[in-house]
Amino acid sequence: MKIAITGGTGFVGTRLVQKLQADDQDILVFTRDVVRSRRIFPAAAFPRVELVAYQPLAAGDWQTRISGCAAVVNLAGESLADGRWTPARKQAIIDSRQLGTRRLVEAIQQAEPKPQVLVSASAVGYYGTSETAVFTETSPPGDDFLAEICQTWEAEAQAVKAAGVRLAIARIGIVLGNGGAIAKLIPPFKLFAGGPIGSGQQWFSWIYRDDLVDLIWQMIQRPDFAGVYNATAPNPVRMQELCATLGQLLQRPSWLPVPAFAIEALLGDAAMIVLEGQRALPEATQAAGFQYQQATVKSALAAVLAET
Repeated sequence: MKIAITGGTGFVGTRLVQKLQADDQDILVFTRDVVRSRRIFPAAAFPRVELVAYQPLAAGDWQTRISGCAAVVNLAGESLADGRWTPARKQAIIDSRQLGTRRLVEAIQQAEPKPQVLVSASAVGYYGTSETAVFTETSPPGDDFLAEICQTWEAEAQAVKAAGVRLAIARIGIVLGNGGAIAKLIPPFKLFAGGPIGSGQQWFSWIYRDDLVDLIWQMIQRPDFAGVYNATAPNPVRMQELCATLGQLLQRPSWLPVPAFAIEALLGDAAMIVLEGQRALPEATQAAGFQYQQATVKSALAAVLAET
């Protein structure tokens, strides 16, 4: 099977490429920087990975490479956490998802033969934030900036269905793995200075990275995976519990909270990523029979620490 991936050099994408390579699949990684990407996927170690240069916001010859691919995985998007959300930064975040997905869908529509499926990323930010509500795949969208991004992102992906291509959307929670968000929490704990961020009462809907990769692989292979799925573990926790569990595993106290005003001073509006959250449950994902390797935050954090 030939599988095209955007965002293949990111935190999730690299692990997905590794899994597909191990399963003897042929992979096209669409990248803006072929030289950097070749360092991540050296030809000797990744003989089934072909790098395709592209500009995600612009139509181009790269779009013809979708023809003959059995599946497309869309993970590309500007990082939400790299600094303040200035007006220009907000626009870049939206454009990378809206226009990037639009150009990819155009390529799928023009492809002959067409892929059978598009697996497109979204996020649990779709639901907005709440300390009391429970969100499943049928819950309505929120009305903040992150919710706006996700609605726009998903709307662009929906257009692929008019071409007869199956669409599976993964609303992804915070991904736990070696690196990523959790890597920023571990060092303070090791220095006996760890603790919850903000009030500690915000919900933390998470998923172990290998579980997310397995879910994406099932979305590719299984025709019954169609529609929207929360890519989260079935047991979300509040930030306070996450940090207490991390401290327990590291044999360090979780006593020094990071006040909200300090995060807001550093990140501005972008502080909502860590100061606010939502309790997103994977109702449709579990109904589809997906089995988690790590269903509790303690087992997931233990697995992450074992990887470091």
